[in-house]
Amino acid sequence: MKITIAQLNSVVGDVDGNLKKITEVVSASHTDLVVFPELFLTGYPPQDLLENRAFLEKVAFAVQDLCRLSLRYPETGIICGAPTVSRESRGKALFNSALLISGGEVLFQQDQIHLQTQDIFDEARYFLPGQTLEVIEFKGEKLGITLSPQVFYEEDDSALLASLTAKGATLIINISASPYHLGKEDELLLAIQRQAKKYALPFIYLNQVGANDELVFEGASMAVDCQGKLILIAPQFQEYIGAVDPFLPHPEISFCPPKQVESVYQGLTLGISDYMAKTGFTQAVLGLSGGIDSALVACLAVEAVGKENVLGIALPSPYSSAGSVEDSRTLADNLGIDFRVISISEIFTTYCTVLEKEFAGKERDVTEENLQARIRGDILMAFSNKFGRILLSTGNKSEVAVGYSTLYGDMCGGLSVLADVPKTMVYELARYINREREVVPVSILEKAPSAELRPDQRDEDSLPPYSLLDEILCRYIERGQTLKDLIKEGFDPEVVRWVLRTVGRSEYKRRQAAPGIRMTCKAFGKGRRMPIAARYDFETKE
Repeated sequence: MKITIAQLNSVVGDVDGNLKKITEVVSASHTDLVVFPELFLTGYPPQDLLENRAFLEKVAFAVQDLCRLSLRYPETGIICGAPTVSRESRGKALFNSALLISGGEVLFQQDQIHLQTQDIFDEARYFLPGQTLEVIEFKGEKLGITLSPQVFYEEDDSALLASLTAKGATLIINISASPYHLGKEDELLLAIQRQAKKYALPFIYLNQVGANDELVFEGASMAVDCQGKLILIAPQFQEYIGAVDPFLPHPEISFCPPKQVESVYQGLTLGISDYMAKTGFTQAVLGLSGGIDSALVACLAVEAVGKENVLGIALPSPYSSAGSVEDSRTLADNLGIDFRVISISEIFTTYCTVLEKEFAGKERDVTEENLQARIRGDILMAFSNKFGRILLSTGNKSEVAVGYSTLYGDMCGGLSVLADVPKTMVYELARYINREREVVPVSILEKAPSAELRPDQRDEDSLPPYSLLDEILCRYIERGQTLKDLIKEGFDPEVVRWVLRTVGRSEYKRRQAAPGIRMTCKAFGKGRRMPIAARYDFETKE
């Protein structure tokens, strides 16, 4: 059985556009079966679009169109993910389904059995769980069709594979919309190979590719034979259409996952390009401070949408060093982007003069520092408004975590590119960009990080060293370790208390931030829902 794997980039809500992609692939495939990802007709995740009756009607019409398409290509079956309506349930009445379409009809519908509700997933909000798992005979083979890669991991879900085997399945096809996170590649391949060996069945795993809001999908679809040998793997972070017959002998493919820094670079680039394309932006603007974060975002933006579509603006204040402006200019020259310098010194002086009477008797403090950041935010947003450019925010995960940022200032923007990238990874990415030639000036890489909002300011005047901060944040946010765990492992109790307390106090800022691009297993965003108006001291007590 020759099977076409269609690892494609869907657009959430664009049922007509997604249907067109299916039509183009089916018409050109000339294979026995063409497989598309989970919920491909709607795009993933459709979220509350699933509560719109007109939207669901449009999906139902699209399924009818697929049935008519299958009549034009009677030799080819189509497997595609779509929401389907339950005719028996009252209230919530949708299933997350995989449909096998052939000969003008839906031959088979497999509903997702175990709905995902962890982290970013909220499937139980929209769907009913399927009740049974069956096989379908198609072209001499018995297909077991599953949804979500969790089927390869969890005990309850892997029991589903045993059920399919008991019912005579000769091939397992899994359609998924599984977001990327650091380290995922190795884990998933090993899990699929383990199950293929266990049940002596060939497996096909098809994942979507692209970015939708904060989620990035890497693709990396694959096929393994009944011995668990890898016989096909699709590239990461790009569309792919390829064919494989999992029942024929194939040489084993050796797979060496790309380095994490390379995957993150590709994921962030795709995150920017898709977010802009799917929201209608063609050009970007960002502030260039002369620091590492804004330099990295500029490089990513150029890779994502081209140098001709990126504008960098330096906004020096009385405390900005001449070196920072020149570093920004050098970076812009290296990238070939448009570059402007707009001093905020006069505006800042005016602000301070206006507020002088009201602030009489008060020492200058973070208030005046934040004024500078907010002036910059206003000017950058003015460029966004006037020229239709999306403003890219440049704060990294380390700063976002502890609130080392200014609301309505450097947090302004339509997309927060580095919101899930720790500061230490920012440096790794910059060095990766410089692997062949100097793009990010060495002076930017080597200078001490500084917001330059007061004389001789350094980030580490206010924060622990980034290497220490990032390690604590990773253990606390991504691994779920407690204060007691961290102290037991040798971290300074006072530093840990400060970090955990500050993370909690900064929640109100993050709630108002631009969407970020998820890169780790636990990002700030829909996967981490913490209350703001709360009083709970788990952050500070052992």
